[in-house]
Amino acid sequence: MSFFNLYRHNFVRVAVCVPQVRVADPAYNAGQTVALARQAAERGALVAVFPELGLTAYTCDDLFHQQALLDAAQAALATVLEDTRALELVVAVGLPVAVDGLLYNCAALLHRGRILGVTPKTYLPNYREFYELRQFAPADTALRDSIDLAGQRGVPFGSRLLFRCASQPLLTLHMEICEDLWTPIPPSSHAALAGATVLLNLSASNVLVGKDVYRRQLAANQSARCLAAYAYSAAGTGESTTDMAWDGHGLVCENGSLLAETERFHDGAQMVVADVDLDRIAQDRMRQNSFAASVRAHAAQLEGFRTVEFDAALKLDAQLLLERSYERFPYVPSDPATRDARCREVYDIQVQGLVTRLRSMRAKKVVIGVSGGLDSTQALIVCARAMDLMGLPRANILAYTMPGFATGDRTRDQAHRLMEAVGATGREIDIRPSCLQMLRDIGHPFADGQPVYDVTFENVQAGERTSHLFRLANLHDAPVIGTGDLSELALGWCTYGVGDQMSHYNVNASVPKTLIQFLIRHEAREGGLGAQASRALEDVLATEISPELVPEGADGQVQRSEASVGPYELQDFHLYYTLRYGFPPAKVAFLAWTAWRDAARGSWPDFPEHARNAYPIGEIRRWLGVFLERFFGRSQYKRSAMPNGPKVGSGGSLSPRSDWRAPSDGVAAPWLAALEEVPETESAPR
Repeated sequence: MSFFNLYRHNFVRVAVCVPQVRVADPAYNAGQTVALARQAAERGALVAVFPELGLTAYTCDDLFHQQALLDAAQAALATVLEDTRALELVVAVGLPVAVDGLLYNCAALLHRGRILGVTPKTYLPNYREFYELRQFAPADTALRDSIDLAGQRGVPFGSRLLFRCASQPLLTLHMEICEDLWTPIPPSSHAALAGATVLLNLSASNVLVGKDVYRRQLAANQSARCLAAYAYSAAGTGESTTDMAWDGHGLVCENGSLLAETERFHDGAQMVVADVDLDRIAQDRMRQNSFAASVRAHAAQLEGFRTVEFDAALKLDAQLLLERSYERFPYVPSDPATRDARCREVYDIQVQGLVTRLRSMRAKKVVIGVSGGLDSTQALIVCARAMDLMGLPRANILAYTMPGFATGDRTRDQAHRLMEAVGATGREIDIRPSCLQMLRDIGHPFADGQPVYDVTFENVQAGERTSHLFRLANLHDAPVIGTGDLSELALGWCTYGVGDQMSHYNVNASVPKTLIQFLIRHEAREGGLGAQASRALEDVLATEISPELVPEGADGQVQRSEASVGPYELQDFHLYYTLRYGFPPAKVAFLAWTAWRDAARGSWPDFPEHARNAYPIGEIRRWLGVFLERFFGRSQYKRSAMPNGPKVGSGGSLSPRSDWRAPSDGVAAPWLAALEEVPETESAPR
C-alpha cells in the first residue's frame, strides 16, 4: 500500500462527465459515454456521473414515447455495461425506463458489468419551458422495488437506494435527478441522513442568464447542509436548441466548498475530476451533533432506504497523488482581496471582544508588555483600535518594554518605535536587577557568574515581566492584555502563569502565528496607524522569531523559537488539520506533503520569501512528531488554565470553554505510534 496514494487516506476521486450527444441516437451517445468513462478511469476516478437522460439526450420530447427509441436506449445501456466491465469505475448514466406501462426518467448505477440499481426522478418539472409530466411518471407511482433491465433480473428500483462500497466503508452513494435538487427538501437530504456521503445529480438544466450562479449556490448549499459531497453533471453540446440552450455545467462541492467545475459552453465533450475527502465528511458529521439530532427527528422518513453493496478493487499500491489543491496557510486565504477582507474581520472580532471586556470591567486603560516581536505588536494594534472605538486617547494604553539578559538592540528599538507610533504611554523597565535578585534567592548558578542558561533562567525573566505587569495593572486599575498566540498554546511554547499564557484578557488566543504575520502586514500596508508605525511594523515582520531569553552564543547566533518547536508555517498546517478535523497523523502528513513538497506551489506574488519553502516528507514527519508530542503529550495543563479571549475563525480555538476540552494528563502515545505509518523518504515503501 503506497503512502502516496489518495485512496490510502480516505479520498475518493469523482469525475463529472459531460459528453457530446446526438438527440435520439443512443448508440452514438453510448460510445461517447464509454469514451469519457475510460478517461475517468485513466485519471484514477472511482465514480463517474453523467447527465440526465444522457443515453438518449434530454430533448427528445414526445420521441420518448416511441418504442424504437426506448429499445435503443436499453441497447445503449447494455453497450455501456459491457464496454466498462473491465474498468474499476462506478458509472451513473441517465435513460428512460418503462415499468408496468409507465415511463420513468431514470439514473442507473453501473459497476463492472452489473446494474447496481435504478433511481427514478422524484420531482418532474411541468412549468415554464418544462413539460416532463407529458412523458414521464414520478417516482412515487412505481408499484415495485425491482425490475428486469438490459438482461439483468431483480435490479433494485426506487428513489431511496443507497450504494455502499464494501472496500471503502466511508463511501455511500445516492442518486437524484435535476429538479430533485430544486425542491424544499431534496431526496438527497434524507439520503444523507440515512448515510449517503457522496450525492450524485444527473441533470439537464438548460442555461439562462445567471442560472450558473444559482446552480452553484444550490449544489454548494446542499453539500453544506447534508455534510456531504455533491457531484452535478448537466447536459451540454448536442442537445436540441429548439427552445433552449445548454452550457454543460458540471461541478463538485464538498461541505459547502466548490472543488471543481467544468468550462461552460465548451464545444464538445469534457470531464473534470475532484478528490472528495471522506474523512472530512465523517468528522464533521460526528462533531456536529445537530446532524445526529436530524437523523433522530426524521427517523420515520429514513425507514424506506435500501442499501446495495458493491466492492471496488482500490489500487492502493501505485502512487496516485491528489489533484486537489491544499493551501499552505489554511488560516490565511490565498486570494489577496479575500485575505484583506479576512484581516479586517479578524481585527473587528479582536477589537469588539476587547472593547466589550473593558466596558464590562469599567476600565478605561490597559496594561500591555511590548517586546518588539510579532505577538505583542498585534496585541498593541488591537489595543490602539479599541481605544479609538471607545473614544479614548491612545495614551490610555500603558505599554511597557522590559529588557532582560538577552534582549537585542533591534527588538528593543522596535518596541520603543511602536509605542511612540501608536501614541501609547510607553515606558522601559529593566528587569535584570529583580531577576538577578530572584536567581540569587533561589540559588541559581547564574547569580554566581556561571553561564547557566536553563529553563529556570528563562522563566525567571518571563515571570518577572508578568509580575511587573500585573502589579502595574493593580496600580493603574487597568487589565493586562495577553499576547500569546494559538500556535504557541498548541505547542506549549509558553511559560505557565506568564504573559504568553496568562493575562486578564488575551486578544490573540485563537490567532495562529502565520495569521498574525499577515494581520501585521495588512496593517502596515493599510497605514491606519501612520507611516512611522508602518515602517516599524515592516521591521517587526523581518525580525527572527525568538523569545530572547538566552544570550547570543559565541558564534553570534540568537535563540530561535523555530529551531526548538519547528517552522510555524508547517506547525500551523498540522494544527489546523488536527484540531479542525481530527485527522490521523498519516493523513496530516500526506496533506502537508501535498501542499509543501514543491517550492513553486507557495509562490504567491505578495508572499514573503520564507513562504516559498519546500519540505520533503522526512522533514514533515520529523516536525509533525514534535507537534504531536508537544500538543497531546505535555501542554494541555497550560491550555486548561487559559484566560478569556475571542474565537476568531472556524479553524478552532484551544480554550477549554470552546473547541478543545482535553485531559491535562493525556499522553501522545497513540498519535506517535500512528506517525510510524509516515515514510522517512519519498522512495521508502510504507
